Amino acid sequence: MSTLLEVRDVKTYFYTMKGVVKAVDGISFKLNKGEVLGIAGESGCGKSTLAYTIMRLVPPPGKIVGGEIIMEGKNILKLSEEEFRKQYRWKKISMVFQGAMNALNPVYTVGFQIAEAIMYHEGLSKREAMARVYKLLQLVGIDPKRAHSYPHELSGGMKQRVMIAMALALNPPLVIADEPTTALDVVVQAQVMNVLKKLQRELKMSIIMITHDLSLIAEIADKIAVLYAGKLVEFGTAEQIFLNPQHPYTRGLINSIPRLRGDIKKLEWIPGLPPDLSNPPPGCRFHPRCKYRMDICSKEEPPVVEVEPGHYVACWLHAKK
Repeated sequence: MSTLLEVRDVKTYFYTMKGVVKAVDGISFKLNKGEVLGIAGESGCGKSTLAYTIMRLVPPPGKIVGGEIIMEGKNILKLSEEEFRKQYRWKKISMVFQGAMNALNPVYTVGFQIAEAIMYHEGLSKREAMARVYKLLQLVGIDPKRAHSYPHELSGGMKQRVMIAMALALNPPLVIADEPTTALDVVVQAQVMNVLKKLQRELKMSIIMITHDLSLIAEIADKIAVLYAGKLVEFGTAEQIFLNPQHPYTRGLINSIPRLRGDIKKLEWIPGLPPDLSNPPPGCRFHPRCKYRMDICSKEEPPVVEVEPGHYVACWLHAKK
C-alpha cells in the first residue's frame, strides 16, 4: 500500500497563563491509502488536538510549534492558510466533528450546510449542489427529503449521519472521525459505526477514528495508535494491539473492557490520574501510574522501539538501557 499521510514529530502546544500545555508532543505515524487508523487514549491525552492539528484548526491559544505532516509529497503545515483551505481542507482531508448537536448551525437547514462546501469549492449552483446533497444523504441512510429539515428536527443519530455526509461532500481520500458516537446510545452507536464501515469499503477512503473506547474500534481499525499525555506509547495492527499489547497502559485499557465471552473476571483499572500537561512528570509520563516502573522510568524518556514487524512501543521494559 502507498502512504497517504505521514505525521512526523508533530508538536502542538497551548500557551496559557499557567504555562505551556504540551497537548501533542512529538507524535509520528504513517497512514496508508484505504486504511482505518484508530487513535485511542483517555480524555485529555491529545487525540482531538492531533485531529485539529492535521486539519490546521487548532484554536487559540494553541499553536503548531514543530514537525511535519506530509500528504502527496507536500508538508501541509508549510502552506499558507488560503492554500490549505482551497487545496486540502474538505477536498482532501475532512472531519466529522465531535458532538453533532453542537457542530450544526441551528438556523440553516442541514441540506444547505452540506451544499455550502460544495458550492464554495466546486463553483456549482445551489440546484446542482443540492442534487448531490440528496445522494449523500441517501448514501448515509437518510431520506433525501430531510435535506430541508433544521438540526432540531433530527434525532442525535441522524445529526451524526448528516455530519458524515458533510465530510463526504467533496469525496476526500481521508476522513477524520473525532468521537463520532459521543452522546449516542449503544444502538445508535452501532448504526453509526456500521455506516462508517460500509462507506469505507465502498468508497475505499482512509479514516482516522478517534475514541477513548478501544472496544469501539476493534472491528473497524486496521491499525491502532495509543496516546498517553501527548505521547504515542504504542502503535501496531489491531491484531497486534489486542492480542499482544506491550505497553502497560495499553494493557490497562484493554483489561478494562468487559468481556462478552469466557469466564467472568473483575475488571482492572489504572490507578491515579493523567498528568498535568503544563508540568508533566520527567522521563516516561506514565511512570507514576505504572506497576512495572523502574528507576530509569522517572529519569529518561523511553525511545520508540520495534518489538515485531510494524509494532512499536515506547517503554523501558522493551528498550535497551
